[in-house]
Amino acid sequence: QVQLVESGGGLVQAGGSLRLSCAASGRASSTYAMGWFRQAPGKEREFVADITWNGSTYYADSVKGRFTISRDNAKNTVYLQCNSLKSEDTAVYYCAAARARRIGVSETYEYWGQGTQVTVSS
Repeated sequence: QVQLVESGGGLVQAGGSLRLSCAASGRASSTYAMGWFRQAPGKEREFVADITWNGSTYYADSVKGRFTISRDNAKNTVYLQCNSLKSEDTAVYYCAAARARRIGVSETYEYWGQGTQVTVSS
């Protein structure tokens, strides 16, 4: 069992930055692949970024070049640095963990956090 707790969301102006954190606890959580997803009001949950246990990264086209996913296995924490934020980035951001997954396919991620709200004002 893995528990995930996100933090770092908030209200920011367009063009600004936020760093989201996801603290993981539980057996062998540092060996899991970790992902960030987001869901805006009235929209489907969508993939944002993914990182393997040893640091390989994957991004949705909509955030490539603006967002950076990273992890600190010693702290069991995954980060999402969000730069050049746009109003369309407004959503609840969720952290997810998986031992084996199809990258970006939410149904294949086993564990989920409760989400953190990011609001970008234009």
